[in-house]
Amino acid sequence: MKRKSARSTDTEKKPFAFLPPSFNYSTIAILAAVLILGIGIGTVFTSDTGATPNNVSSSIQIDQAAPNPEVCINYGASAMVMDARFFVTLKPFKVYVSQPTMRPGCVLRQSNWAILTQRNLITGDQERDCRQKLNTFGYTGDLGSSPAISCIYQSEDAQNFFINQPGAVNAPTTTEQF
Repeated sequence: MKRKSARSTDTEKKPFAFLPPSFNYSTIAILAAVLILGIGIGTVFTSDTGATPNNVSSSIQIDQAAPNPEVCINYGASAMVMDARFFVTLKPFKVYVSQPTMRPGCVLRQSNWAILTQRNLITGDQERDCRQKLNTFGYTGDLGSSPAISCIYQSEDAQNFFINQPGAVNAPTTTEQF
């Protein structure tokens, strides 16, 4: 009777037995480095946040573009103001929308309306009407040179649909009442 040797020659344990013999550790390391480098370069190209007039990539850019940025940041919030006109016909029933225009603006907190009254930009009647409806004021244009001021309200129906999406990181839900 022949005795089997302690080392079996037919079933050697090889690392990465599923790879062909032409692959070795250095080939795998080079391929891993190329993969990581490719991911890094792809990230750089896709996360370009160049500050151009056609690209708003952060709230900081909106704050800087707001009329009177120091007043807006200290006494309210900077905003993007969209003006559009809607035309509704009844026979036939159709809705038409004009091309919207986007401008930087500012929304003031109710407690800071004194800025507008001190500069004689709103009257007492306008302030009273806006306060009775629990609204606030928003404006576009520089406060020193006839801004367009409107009594606006905060819509409770408006939602940020980018928050609370499946798989998204939940942002803090602190909203300030104006």
